[in-house]
Parts: sequence; C-alpha cells; structure tokens
Amino acid sequence: MPRYRTLRRVHHSAAQMFALVADMDSYPEFVPLCTALRVRKRDTREDGVETALAEMEVGYLAIRERFTTHVVLEKERNEINVDYVDGPFRHLRNRWRFRDLEDKRSEVEFFIDYEFRSRALGALMGAVFDDAFRKFATAFEQRADKVYGRD
Repeated sequence: MPRYRTLRRVHHSAAQMFALVADMDSYPEFVPLCTALRVRKRDTREDGVETALAEMEVGYLAIRERFTTHVVLEKERNEINVDYVDGPFRHLRNRWRFRDLEDKRSEVEFFIDYEFRSRALGALMGAVFDDAFRKFATAFEQRADKVYGRD
C-alpha cells in the first residue's frame, strides 16, 4: 500500500491554504496528473461542515482514469478529508491539515494512502502516481504564491 505524508511550512495563512485546497474546480490548472475535475454534488451539514462528491480524471500519456471521492471540508478544524467512492483503486484516502504559525505563515500536512485495484495498473501507474503525490504539496504552495502573492 503506497503512502505518502509531508509537512511543510508555507508563507500563507491556514485559512488561505484551506481555501486553496477546497477550490477543487481549479485543480486541472495546477495539480499534477489532473486533467479534469467535476464537483457532482455539494452540501452543507447542520454543523456547518461542507461535503462534496468530486469526480477527478487523471492522465499520463495515453492512460486516463476517472475516480470519485467524498470530500469533507471542516473549516473550523482547518482539515479536509477525502475518502474513495469509486474508480480504479482498491482504496484511497487523503487528508489535509492546516495550522497557523506566526508571521502569517502556516504548516500544511498532506497525507495520502492508496492502492490500485488492478496489479497491472498499479505496476504501470504506481511510480507515476507516487511521483505526482510527492509533488502535490509543492504544487499547492506554488499555486498559493500565485493566487495570494508572496511576502
């Protein structure tokens, strides 16, 4: 089961980073391997927590795969949790956590745990996905610099 976790300090607030990760519609512009993303459903629960059903298409060379996830955006806790619904994985789960630091900076934690359903697809795409996930945190940090500027 491939897993990846990174903890980064960025020059943006936790609220800014949360908003950036929550803006799933923009992912095709900067997220590695993401060729399309469609939020199929969005709701806000009674406790104020937002949930979404998102379908992401990823691609590398001639290979295209589509998968659906259930996303829970807990703004009060500065946390975003993603659980797998359907697609080429046996399982996929990822989590973002954001914590304010001093000087308008924050700490961003990204964790992902996944396994392809097919061994053949895992062998073919495993290294590519692993490399892409290792670049996720950097891609979001660079996006934040572009959207919010850099002090």
